[in-house]
Amino acid sequence: MLLKFSRNGRTTKALSCLLSEGFKRNARPQQAANLLRPSYLLFSPDISFLRRPSLLVKRVVCWLSVNYQISSNSWSDPMDTNEASSCLVEQLAVDPERQSSSPACPNDGDEKESVFKGLGILDRFLAVWIFLAMAIGIILANFVPNAGPALQEGTFVRVSVPIAVGLLLMMYPVLCKVQYETLHRLLRTRRLWIQIAFSILLNWIISPFFMLALAWAFLPDEPELRQGLILVGIARCIAMVLIWTGLADGDGDYCAILVAVNSLLQMVLFAPLGVFFIQVISGDSVSFEYAMAAKSVAVFLGIPLGAAILTRFTVRGLASERWYDQVFLKWIGPWSLIGLLFTILVLFASQGRQVVHQIVSVVRVAAPLIVYFIIIFFATLFICYRLGFGYKLATTQSFTAASNNFELAIAAAIATFGANSDQALAATVGPLIEVPALLGLVYAVKLVAKRLGWKD
Repeated sequence: MLLKFSRNGRTTKALSCLLSEGFKRNARPQQAANLLRPSYLLFSPDISFLRRPSLLVKRVVCWLSVNYQISSNSWSDPMDTNEASSCLVEQLAVDPERQSSSPACPNDGDEKESVFKGLGILDRFLAVWIFLAMAIGIILANFVPNAGPALQEGTFVRVSVPIAVGLLLMMYPVLCKVQYETLHRLLRTRRLWIQIAFSILLNWIISPFFMLALAWAFLPDEPELRQGLILVGIARCIAMVLIWTGLADGDGDYCAILVAVNSLLQMVLFAPLGVFFIQVISGDSVSFEYAMAAKSVAVFLGIPLGAAILTRFTVRGLASERWYDQVFLKWIGPWSLIGLLFTILVLFASQGRQVVHQIVSVVRVAAPLIVYFIIIFFATLFICYRLGFGYKLATTQSFTAASNNFELAIAAAIATFGANSDQALAATVGPLIEVPALLGLVYAVKLVAKRLGWKD
């Protein structure tokens, strides 16, 4: 809902900007009204009321009337735009040139003056929480000797129970936001199938071969570490890419479709590609369990996906669409990042001792991963930009191409080579580099879009 007051057919941006920002943050008119504080209306750069005291009185009346109407009216009752627009134009736009420079409504180019403007404390300082979770996990692994073995005692689909719980918790809230009721309309469009074909090319041909090339370039003398890195390259992301896309304001519905396609292909292609890249090309003798890879994808995507679809249609049917969108989603939203932080903490508490003791190996694996994330992401972004894709689609494709399913890579490495193998170590280094790298790319892509004026 975006309220705009007009006079003589021209939109008055001052109140419109304030209200739209309020709805964008909170989606509730009562809270949007809090933006209309007296400091905005009484202490704007226009100080002409000092020469004309009547303006001060009119400003106070305008603020009271607007504030009262917003807080008292229902969602479906429109405000009287005639009187309100006249009042607002006269009080906030006495000088049209000064209207757009008022701090109450910044210029269009300054609408996103910070990368995560309007996000909560958990989202805004996500990088801090991630590094803190990593640090706590490594400290627990090295100073609490029983922490690692205790966390690995129980397993679910060959993944420790705490990590499995964290992965499911991380996936569920994100998938609840997808508008499944509109997907059938998207599937009828030629544009969607073009995006799917482009994503398959990036994820299953270009990215795995590029990771294979980097593995051989950086680790020619370390076959075990190289094999673990190859596993990371062929495990396409089906979880955290939804979080990165959401933080970067990408297209969540397209991302969900691409994730579903990659999940189905992963169940079919992961084991054959593992054999092809490691046994055929590299000449190493390694056997992969096809059932294990398919089961991991079915569990860590299928369970939260089914639960999310059931929740969305059930809750929206029993309560209301408005309550689901404005109350339920806001309540469960933070649990996705909480699940991410919990997963990272448990992961590094389980493997942190090995990470510290083999720091040289960690650095050697980290180098090709950094190159991979940066080149794949920006190359995809550049191609999408040149092809004329909108910002949301380009961002979604870039994060989908650059992200990897480190959960599946770790599970496959542990199941095939053992928990203490170098292959498992290389797979564990994946999230150590991927999480902060892709978080940095979230900031980077927003800055690039702002510089280029790139919008949909």
